[in-house]
Amino acid sequence: MNTNRPLSPHLQIYRPQLTSVLSISHRMTGFALSLIILFSPIIIYFFTYSSETHQIMVSIFQNIFIKVIFSFALFGLLYHLCNGIRHLAWDAGYGLDLDSSYKSGYVVLASSITFTLLILIFTGAL
Repeated sequence: MNTNRPLSPHLQIYRPQLTSVLSISHRMTGFALSLIILFSPIIIYFFTYSSETHQIMVSIFQNIFIKVIFSFALFGLLYHLCNGIRHLAWDAGYGLDLDSSYKSGYVVLASSITFTLLILIFTGAL
């Protein structure tokens, strides 16, 4: 069946925009955070099971690779929080025009990075 209707544009045609990238990132961080929540009880269990498993977990969490992973997870949490507040403002009818949308997107990125760095500095992880 050959129709002469045009195909719908897709991601390979569109140039990524800040609003679309932030929207996709919000969904990705939400999914990643749900996976982290699933593994958190297991981590807490091994921290509290015995002194031997506690020491093993402490040594695992002192690894620089694990610290980097948790730093990215912290950024994901803070980004999802800040962008969620932005979405709540949109739901209330604020900042829906294109200019405000871009400004609030940059505020979300800047605040997420700033809060992540401040937490890492004040906890001594950085």
